[in-house]
Amino acid sequence: MAWQHWGSGFMRAIAISAIVFGCTFGAVLAGIWCRSRLPENHLGPDSKDVVRVAMGLIATMAALLLGLVVASAKSGFDAQDTAVRSLAAYVVTLDRTLAQYGPESKPVREAIRQTLVARIEEVWPSDGAASAPGASAAPAENIERQLLELTPQNDVQRWLQSQALAIASDVLRTRWAAFAGAGNIVPAPFLVIVVFWLAILFWSFGLFAPPNATVNCVLLLCALSVSAAVFLILEMETPFTGVMKISSAPLRTALALLGQ
Repeated sequence: MAWQHWGSGFMRAIAISAIVFGCTFGAVLAGIWCRSRLPENHLGPDSKDVVRVAMGLIATMAALLLGLVVASAKSGFDAQDTAVRSLAAYVVTLDRTLAQYGPESKPVREAIRQTLVARIEEVWPSDGAASAPGASAAPAENIERQLLELTPQNDVQRWLQSQALAIASDVLRTRWAAFAGAGNIVPAPFLVIVVFWLAILFWSFGLFAPPNATVNCVLLLCALSVSAAVFLILEMETPFTGVMKISSAPLRTALALLGQ
């Protein structure tokens, strides 16, 4: 069911983010435990300097990779948002081109409208039960077939038919770019390695941090911030479901303009 897909994508992001939080803040607690068990000479200034340098290297690598992943996820999200807006523009242009062709194109225009309604209802349903966009191109290919079956009576209609076919091809390509490219931005091994680095880093925080409530609260907030960053990355992997999703406004506006 549609609600199950929304729930699975959102709950997956929540679950992985919770695991990241557990690993990072759990590493803080492990560091505090280790501090209470280690001899004093293991926690001296020389040891702190060596650990600080090593953790600085890990912190730099983790920050760099997290930044790159966030940028990549945001870039993919924006690209699909742009594709949806372009798709809306192409659909309106195709409808206006067919309107100039003449009344013979009315069945094709109605097919375009029905296809767009079905697509909006599939991805952004009115009851809020969002589902993943399907990958089938059959409706668009049927519209291309109907365009080919038009019989132009003059040069103007022949030119308009060729233009409509070109726009329909653009619609199909843009549709694939918009709806078939979501997901799998972050490979699982990559995420595991980054979380491992972060756990080591937070362990060092717990190992040398002063044992007071203020420091513990700050480390807790840091762990929450890291898990929130992972949640945002995973949410942008599924741009049509979950909390962060692409707006349907461009396609709904296009739908309102069809047939005019």
